[in-house]
Amino acid sequence: MSKLAKALTAAAGNAGAGGESVYVDDVFSTYLYTGADANETVTNGIDLDGEGGFVWIKPRTSTGSHLLFDTERGTGKYLVSSSTAAEATYNPYLSSFNSDGFTTFAFAPADYVSWTFRKQAGFFDVVTYTGNGTAGRTVSHNLGSVPGCIIVKRTDSANGWAVYHRAMDATAPEDWMMRLNATNARFDLTPSRWNDTAPTSTDFTLSDNDEVNGSGATYVAYLFAHDDQSFGDDSDESIIKCGSYTGNATERSVTLGWEPQFVMIKNTDNADDWWMVDNMRGVPTGSEDALLIPNKSDEENSNADYIDFNSRGFTVKTSYGIANENGSKYIYIAIRRPMKTPESGTEVFAIDTRSADDPAFDSGFPVDMALYKSTAGSDTGIGSRLTSGYQLATNLTSAESAYSRYVFDYMDGWFLGGLGADSARYSWMFKRATGFFDVVAYSGTGATGQVESHNLGAVPEMIIVKNRGSSWQWVVYHKDLGEYDSGSWVTSSNLTLNSDGAETNNYVFSQHSDQTNTTFKLGYSNSAIAYASGNNYIAYLFATLAGVSKVGSYTGTGSDINVDCGFSSAARFVLIKRTDASAGWIVFDSSRGIVSGNDPYLFLNSTAAESTTDDMIDPYSSGFTVHPNGTAINTSGGEYIFLAIA
Repeated sequence: MSKLAKALTAAAGNAGAGGESVYVDDVFSTYLYTGADANETVTNGIDLDGEGGFVWIKPRTSTGSHLLFDTERGTGKYLVSSSTAAEATYNPYLSSFNSDGFTTFAFAPADYVSWTFRKQAGFFDVVTYTGNGTAGRTVSHNLGSVPGCIIVKRTDSANGWAVYHRAMDATAPEDWMMRLNATNARFDLTPSRWNDTAPTSTDFTLSDNDEVNGSGATYVAYLFAHDDQSFGDDSDESIIKCGSYTGNATERSVTLGWEPQFVMIKNTDNADDWWMVDNMRGVPTGSEDALLIPNKSDEENSNADYIDFNSRGFTVKTSYGIANENGSKYIYIAIRRPMKTPESGTEVFAIDTRSADDPAFDSGFPVDMALYKSTAGSDTGIGSRLTSGYQLATNLTSAESAYSRYVFDYMDGWFLGGLGADSARYSWMFKRATGFFDVVAYSGTGATGQVESHNLGAVPEMIIVKNRGSSWQWVVYHKDLGEYDSGSWVTSSNLTLNSDGAETNNYVFSQHSDQTNTTFKLGYSNSAIAYASGNNYIAYLFATLAGVSKVGSYTGTGSDINVDCGFSSAARFVLIKRTDASAGWIVFDSSRGIVSGNDPYLFLNSTAAESTTDDMIDPYSSGFTVHPNGTAINTSGGEYIFLAIA
């Protein structure tokens, strides 16, 4: 970003300290924690102390109120979204707003979710005001753009939660309202709570009704922006949208232009609950979603497949009135998934052995994909946040199977505890991040050359695809494999993850030039492997990110080769596969040992136990060194591909 662009962005109020770009990671967080008999400090990276904002807390595993706190009213003061009650004060409930999160009192033992919204032009603002009982009264705000949604609550006495939403009506949304604490459909008052006046980028207008503007009464307003394209690497991307769709009782796709991490939805035509989902609690593709209801104190339920998130938006699945009733109109607030580029490998990759705790594998970050294997010999299990509750095995062609321990609703690891500690059980854990790694769950169309969107933010250099519902092999695309020109189309060669076979061409990936920083293109034959109509697939995408990851290749020499990955220290994870002859997918890591002597290694395509009898790889200051030890890693003239992580 140029100095001029940064200066203009800062002047407009959409930049962080020093005029740097602002990301959704800086202003919004879904954070999960377990309440215990001690205060809980939630460190989510959101500066509430300096910037101000809003915290929404709800117990997941028990009934309990949705508690709403904000920096304008101060600590200890809370409102309940399902209630008309006035603001309550209980100081320990939220004892401090911090520069990197907040601190709560010792809530009753349960699992909790918190959603944190930081004040930021183009995203969110919170305003308090005192009513004057005069119609046409305006209240100033600092959202810096026209609000997409406004939620107002009287704080000094009982009254409903008044909601304005830009998509509540196609022509005059300011004439309508709904209530967050109720199931009612939209209703039109004369005048409306907004005095039939549309909000602007600097203020919103109120009637003289006590619900929003009683004389001498006190109020809080939460304002959400819509499609303000002021965020990201070039400060030209949006991170929040307030929109609508019309249900069709089958499947209804909603295009946002990006993948969400949080969505709240309400049927405007009928009496149905508000509902909210997020990617931390779980929105697995094709199975039950973790649902909470703002107008009720119910515990979290996961009894239906309401919605799937995808690379460009979301799809509502069920025909229930709450989500996708034929002909009904729905409004939503959607917030983009994290988009900041990592600066180190430890932010996005970790290795751990199984503990007796919960989660059983610790990472230090939310895990989006994990490999799971025993050094004593086992299948290589693989699971992802998008397919939570199900597993595949990289050494098998089998369809995915249910496995209840493949749980991802943790902030710092994965896998349900309770099996006990086992130092032979390893997990390699990956976090989705711009420029590094992405996961895409998609359905095949059966059309040759099917194109799928992704959020890698870079051209994918390695793609691993598996048919989730049928017994088909894993196929692997790599930028350094060859291409085949049939005369009518060009495809990239591929490898098979569950096999030690050499490079071949199953025609399942299009040519290298067809892969872009927003899409990947599949091939022209063997559709069941990668794009058969009605089949569901999972794709894992990797790219080279300076100082973090390297997708590359080398030619064996029969002598030591120093593979320079551009890292500031030796690689912690290395996956190598010979492409011109048979050889396994061999895995080394620094936890088990990439050392100057013999190196433990495992195979992704085999159940074989770990071998420790060969000196095949050494640490190298900017990557790794391969020795001439057998054909698997460095034989003269052999061709090899690799994935390395710092």
